[in-house]
Amino acid sequence: MLKEFRIRLLLLLLAATGLLITSAVPYDDAARPRSVAEQNWVDSVFNSLTPDQRLGQLFMVAAYSNKDRKHVQYTEFLVKNYHIGGLMFLQGGPRRQANLTNRYQAAAKVPLLMAMDVEWGLDMRLDSSMHFAKQMTLGAMDDEQYVYQMGREIALKLKTLGVHISFSPVVDINSNPNNPVIGNRSFGENKEQVAKRSVAYIRGLQDHGIVAVVKHFPGHGDTDVDSHVALPVINSDLAHLTNMDLYPFQQSFQAGVMGVMVGHLYMPLFDTVRSVSATVSRNLVTGLLKEKMGYKGLVFTDALNMKSVSNLYKPGELDAMALLAGNDVLLFSEDVPTALQKIKEDLAAGKLVQEDIDQRVRKILRAKFWAGLNRRPRVDVPNLMANLNRPQSRTVAQEIYEHATTVVKNNEDLLPFHRLDTLRIATVTVGAGAGSTLGEIMGKYQNGPVYPVANRYAPDSTFARILPRLAPYNVVVVTLHNMNNTPTHRYGLGDGALKFIKELQANPKIKTVVVTMGNAYSLKYLDSARTLVCGYEDNYFSQLVVPQVLFGALPAVGRLPVTVTPELPVGTGLPTPDFKRLRYATPESEGLDSKVLAQIDNIALESVAYAAAPGCQVLVAKNGAVVFDKSYGYCTYDKSQPVNNSTLYDLASITKVAGTLQTIMYLKDQGKLDLDAKVAAYLPELKQTNKRDMTVREVLLHQAGLKAGIPTWEKTITKTGPKPTFYASTSEAAFPNQVAPKLYSVSTAEDSVWIWVQRSGLLPKAKGKYPVEYSDLSFIILKRLAEKLLNEPIEGFLDKSFYKPLGLGTMTFNPLDKFPQSCIAPTENDTYYRRTQLQGTVHDQTAALVGGVGGHAGLFANANDLAILMQMNLQNGRYGGQRYFQTPVVTEFARSTVAGNRHGLGWDHGDPTKPEGPTSNLSPASTFGHTGFTGTCVWMDPENKILYIFLSNRVYPDAGNNKLRQYNIRTRIHDVIYKSLQKT
Repeated sequence: MLKEFRIRLLLLLLAATGLLITSAVPYDDAARPRSVAEQNWVDSVFNSLTPDQRLGQLFMVAAYSNKDRKHVQYTEFLVKNYHIGGLMFLQGGPRRQANLTNRYQAAAKVPLLMAMDVEWGLDMRLDSSMHFAKQMTLGAMDDEQYVYQMGREIALKLKTLGVHISFSPVVDINSNPNNPVIGNRSFGENKEQVAKRSVAYIRGLQDHGIVAVVKHFPGHGDTDVDSHVALPVINSDLAHLTNMDLYPFQQSFQAGVMGVMVGHLYMPLFDTVRSVSATVSRNLVTGLLKEKMGYKGLVFTDALNMKSVSNLYKPGELDAMALLAGNDVLLFSEDVPTALQKIKEDLAAGKLVQEDIDQRVRKILRAKFWAGLNRRPRVDVPNLMANLNRPQSRTVAQEIYEHATTVVKNNEDLLPFHRLDTLRIATVTVGAGAGSTLGEIMGKYQNGPVYPVANRYAPDSTFARILPRLAPYNVVVVTLHNMNNTPTHRYGLGDGALKFIKELQANPKIKTVVVTMGNAYSLKYLDSARTLVCGYEDNYFSQLVVPQVLFGALPAVGRLPVTVTPELPVGTGLPTPDFKRLRYATPESEGLDSKVLAQIDNIALESVAYAAAPGCQVLVAKNGAVVFDKSYGYCTYDKSQPVNNSTLYDLASITKVAGTLQTIMYLKDQGKLDLDAKVAAYLPELKQTNKRDMTVREVLLHQAGLKAGIPTWEKTITKTGPKPTFYASTSEAAFPNQVAPKLYSVSTAEDSVWIWVQRSGLLPKAKGKYPVEYSDLSFIILKRLAEKLLNEPIEGFLDKSFYKPLGLGTMTFNPLDKFPQSCIAPTENDTYYRRTQLQGTVHDQTAALVGGVGGHAGLFANANDLAILMQMNLQNGRYGGQRYFQTPVVTEFARSTVAGNRHGLGWDHGDPTKPEGPTSNLSPASTFGHTGFTGTCVWMDPENKILYIFLSNRVYPDAGNNKLRQYNIRTRIHDVIYKSLQKT
């Protein structure tokens, strides 16, 4: 009597304090408006069931798709003979589960409610499935809309699998950092944020047809015991319980959550018997949850097989006690036949009331109707994986980490990395092997090395071997991977790694950035770091996002959802700016359809299959985000070396716009070049030639009367071989320029070429004007002009003013000076000039003669580096927090200004006179860029903010191979990009 009086008094106090919102109307299954069809279906099914069959509806049994035939047969036996109400699927695979779902549903008299516990995505239970994010990650975000979107995506996947219930979200407030079972499964420690994100998750699920079940009532956050193995004790007082733990549950109830799960917890506040878990506590389930909090939805037990409770009771006894406490659904019953017998005994003894049981059965049937089980849908197994792999899901997953990644410390304002020409960055990935996504993305922004340490517990000796290699670098990024969520094991941080970080921090010549790809609580072991970042998890998307934040391609907006130390309280997070560097994202995030974009694969592989080129790189960016970046085929037709995204290609005439034109635009931007002045005003040696009157503008427009080219290299060889006055077989002071292996040109070769250009004839005029004639000579002249005004070689200026500050590690002239030959795709097997296979020396003969640096050819790069440079141009000179052009000079130069001339000022455009021109007919007329003889192209669309790059070595081994144009490969890929634009 004393105990009952105490509980009643407590519940009265809870209501009297106003902390329990009993006046508002939470989700009420009984009061929910119902259609005639629903009522008829529920009545019909209920009346068709025997009393034993009705009791069977209260059970939800565990099912696996990775177990043997015996398990499947026994599960089917329970479905057929005991009429259980549902199944909770655990480990297995999507296709196997789908087949079993159809099998079990076919065996059921009443369709089964299928449930899963997939808090952070199907990969929590199933192989070959997608991971989104754990709730601590969601709690770090600056915007809960992405929680809703994740709930939506999970809901759609569950519906595809034939699942109707998700045991999520966790609404526990993680107020105890040493909690071994909740931890990063909680949204955090702030009750308001936990409640807001819980409601967003619930709505994402239920708006898309999945019953959400919040857990673990009345709150599992303040415990240091794992309820899977022992019964945690929650010593909350009245004020803490009502102000904190119950708050998110209250908000969830008001938001209409259809289910709640009761946790395996012992609360002395409500029960005096030590072994009474909340799951079997009538005071908690009926007294607090149902009566005082007014909850009318489905009440689920936590799994009844958990050792914290299963070890305390005889078979079947726990199920009956849980039902007596007020639970509606008995989850993970270990012995259904015995439990049913015990429940029937309690009914006969008057402990359970039949009317109450019938009400719960009807509640379950109404949930089944809401889930669409009145129609007995089958899972579409043939299309299952395609339906599960919704492209939009990847977009949502990436956006979560974009909004969660947190810069915790930035004491030296090192982040985001700014001047890449002054920062020499190396990366050490602890716990991640070679080829990690994080290492790959770091390499896209700068060419520093990545040192992988696969073993997170590597000894001191491993790190001692790395330290000397870091001496040339002034910034070292240490990323910590493969961590765990166990406080007692220091979240997987090894002694060797922590000592290594301290040694780096003690080096005054190195600035160290520490990144944890794991639990935020681990930051307490790294609080001495001056630059500290939390990535929260270690997966593809987190590894994709973190480097983008470090380099300012994405701003940091996340905040710690928990208090780590007094110096790192909840809410800690330093915003960093968006430097507008090239991002890496999904097509759907930028309004493109990835399924359409995937057609590029077919065209690129066609080019390989038909020997249009042995291999290629294709890159597509939209709105400053790379959404497609793939390599195909091999460097040669013998298939000895696959092309990868790091392979360097000879850019050929793209050099004109990626090299020389950048300097010309710079000079115009600085006011040092007048486009309407005569070229001879800058190069006086032209005053006595037939080129005395051509203007800079006319040269840029390819309308200055210059011929397409002149025979330069032919003047340096005879039928028997190279002329000794021009070439030597070894490198020496007089012959420094490598033209090919064992062939070096004279140091005065460029002067000779310049004389030949001056003496070259002009095209005949028509109606007083020179015709439009695309000419290499234009850019040979412009290079000479630029070097005169810059007073330095063009390659040095480009490197220090553009390529290094932009972080272009592969864009270079004469790549053999920096890279092994194996990194470079070969071009022609030259049988007429250099008489050798070319690999790493420029294909263009004139550029090769003058030392590999021509105004019209000579640059090598991979697609990513070319994309960075061109994105800077597309952004009119703004990139990475710097302004490379102070005026909109790129727009000025790219614009078509002369009727009948498809060229801008140096830039090229599509050819509207040809049905299969260099650009897609679907692209706007403002599209500008260039093509290259070796099988390359780059096109930029300022209206749709689209960048397209195609690199290949179609001239291998024969420059006469014209299949790339014959099959219109580059333009057809361009077409696909525009077809993939989603209509808005």
